Amino acid sequence: MSEAATGLCSPEALVLWVDGEILVAQKPAGLSTLVDGFNPGAPFLLGLLGRLYSPLWVVHRLDKWTSGVIVFARTAQSHRALNMQFERHTTQKIYHALVHGAPKWEQQRVSLPLRPDGDRRHRTVVDPLHGKPAQTDLLALERLPDFTLVQAAPRTGRTHQIRCHLAELGHPIAGDTLYGGKPLPELGRFGLHAFSLQFDHPRSGERVAFQAAYPEDLEAAIGALRSRRATQPG
Repeated sequence: MSEAATGLCSPEALVLWVDGEILVAQKPAGLSTLVDGFNPGAPFLLGLLGRLYSPLWVVHRLDKWTSGVIVFARTAQSHRALNMQFERHTTQKIYHALVHGAPKWEQQRVSLPLRPDGDRRHRTVVDPLHGKPAQTDLLALERLPDFTLVQAAPRTGRTHQIRCHLAELGHPIAGDTLYGGKPLPELGRFGLHAFSLQFDHPRSGERVAFQAAYPEDLEAAIGALRSRRATQPG
C-alpha cells in the first residue's frame, strides 16, 4: 500500500491543480475515494483532501486499487456542470493497463453490453439481453514478456468497464484476480492507472487536461518486465 494510503502523505502532495472551482488530485492505489464500507476507520481520499480544501463534491470515483487522476468540485455550481459533462460523456478519460498476454490487435473498439453485480462474486458481466451499452477504445502501447501495456479510453462509464472488457477479450489486467488476472510480484495490486483526464473548466469553459505520473509500484513492474525483455535471446 502506498504511503498516502497509510496516512503518511500530506494532502498537498496529492494535489495536481486547485482553484476556486475544482481540485484535481492523484489518487494512490489502496486509498478509497470515499469511506470504505468494510473499514470505516481507514483513510480515504475525500477525507484527506477535505482537511485543507473543504468543501469538496465528488464527481466520479476510482476503484480503491486503481491509481491516477481524479477531479472534485469545490462549489455546487461546478458540481452540477461537471456531473453533466460526465453524464454526457464529453470528458475524455485515458487509462493505462498492464494486461496478460499479447493482443493480436494494435487497436480495437470493444462494444459489449455490461451488467454490474451480475454474478455471485458481484462482478460486472457481459449481458447482451439485459446489459447497458458500453464501449472502450483500446490501443497496444508496449509489448513486454507475457504482458502488454494497453491504453484504454472508455466512451461510457459502466462499473468495472475496462476490467470486464479486457477480461472478456482474454487479456485480464495483471493482478486483477476478480476478473481472472494473476498476481504480479513487483506490483502487489492490479495494474490499472487513470493516466489522464480532459474536461471543460466549469467556470471558464476552457478545455483543460491533467495527467498523473505512474506511481512507483507500476513503474517498478514495467521496469522489471523491460529488463526481462532485454535479457531474452534474439
